Amino acid sequence: MNPEVPMTHEAPSPQNVSPSPDRNHIRWFLAVPAILCLFGAITFILRAQSEKKLAAATKTLEAESVSVIHAQPSPPEAGLALPATLQAYSDSPIYARTDGYVKRWYADIGAHVHQGQLLALIESPEVDQQLNQARATLAQAQATLKLADITAARYRGLINTDAVSQQDVDVNNQNLDAQKANAEAASANVSRLQQMQGFEKVTAPFDGTITQRLTDVGDLINAGNGGTGHELFHIAKIDVIRAYVTVPETYSEQVVDGMKATLQVTGLAGQQFTGTLIRNSHAIAMNSHTLLVEIDVPNPAGKLMPGAYAEAHIHVPLPVKSLLIPGGAVLYQAAGPQVAIVNGAGQVELHNVALGRDFGTSIEITSGISASDSIIGSPPDYLVDGMKVSIQSTSGDQKS
Repeated sequence: MNPEVPMTHEAPSPQNVSPSPDRNHIRWFLAVPAILCLFGAITFILRAQSEKKLAAATKTLEAESVSVIHAQPSPPEAGLALPATLQAYSDSPIYARTDGYVKRWYADIGAHVHQGQLLALIESPEVDQQLNQARATLAQAQATLKLADITAARYRGLINTDAVSQQDVDVNNQNLDAQKANAEAASANVSRLQQMQGFEKVTAPFDGTITQRLTDVGDLINAGNGGTGHELFHIAKIDVIRAYVTVPETYSEQVVDGMKATLQVTGLAGQQFTGTLIRNSHAIAMNSHTLLVEIDVPNPAGKLMPGAYAEAHIHVPLPVKSLLIPGGAVLYQAAGPQVAIVNGAGQVELHNVALGRDFGTSIEITSGISASDSIIGSPPDYLVDGMKVSIQSTSGDQKS
């Protein structure tokens, strides 16, 4: 009988060992949290970077980027350019002083006439007949006066012989005085009618130019300045032209008599006419707050015509020192005109200002700012006091 051989167990090779299901579960259980932690860490890092970028952008945006300018001093004198109305030095309508018909006229529009020159002749037969009657009445009064004088003298001689009474003498003396008064009245009436007859000749009241002729031969003329067809001619003295200018109230104290001014007329391009400020109204107009001044301009050649539009240039000293800034630098808000200033801390300060002249591209500031202030050139409407801003340099860099 064969002896029993003892049985032996061999260790299995690694190739033949398969992982246990429990071990796989453990590995996945440990790997998932690690992955989640890694994903969380990456998310946290990315979020931190995004928040950092957002904070940087917010910090940049909270400081408004602006460009600043500095006000420039205005000139010590102001060259005022103001509209002017030209008028003749003397301008007058010419009327008839007697009734009648125009017999003839001797001057038409544009004629240069001298004082006393005959302009028209009026035919007034009624005045001529009245003058003849007045002369006859004067002759009658003079004859009656002569008789009264002789009679009174005779009675004064007879009083000494007691041939007449004293009462008769007094009556004749009073009659003599009455006849003297009648003769004087008749003589005055003759003089009046002679003057009326003299008004049949219409003459120029002064040297000038006839600007209108408003009558013709045969027109019925009424004496005086009323009624139909009353004005015969219009005459203007234009060797000196009056220019009337309204000066703003701001410069009313600086405009004084004797100042020189120049005129430019639209129809005479390139020509200037020098005049002198002669007088002013010494009153500010309530509706326009302006001062009316008169400038007399010599016009020997007659180039300046009454009624023309002109521009008067007057140089006046400024009452106060002022500054000039661009017109776009002024904010017009409920508090009035304001200018935005950047202070040393980089913050906005809104200053109320007083405006002067407006030159279109620039405007004059009389108070509220100084030449050293950093003024925001084009301020947005939403600027408020204390707002943080950053100033743009000319090279494009910014500084806080």
